[in-house]
Amino acid sequence: MTLRSKDIKMTFTRSSGAGGQNLNKVETCVILKHLPTGLMVRCDKHRTQVANRLEAHRVLAQKLAALEFKRAAQEKAQRAKIKRQQQKRSKAEQEKLFQSKKRQAAKKATRKIILD
Repeated sequence: MTLRSKDIKMTFTRSSGAGGQNLNKVETCVILKHLPTGLMVRCDKHRTQVANRLEAHRVLAQKLAALEFKRAAQEKAQRAKIKRQQQKRSKAEQEKLFQSKKRQAAKKATRKIILD
């Protein structure tokens, strides 16, 4: 998934923590929101807005890549599950299943109440 500028809402706020006068008068904290997915990233590691913006873009790209990887893995697992479900059983498996059902039926037959 690519990051397009129209998909990102960027806002700036004042950072918190040690930083002195620069921190109190300049909005260096960057908050990015990816509109299609709703992912939000807040970055105030660095003293400059430009450095924080680059860091926030990098972190957002990593989160989107992880989300895309997770989604692809889920789709792959779903396809594998459907393939296993549609796969025909071997003769040995069919016979084993038949014998198991036969044993269960015999067990249930012994539980019947016989009324004479």
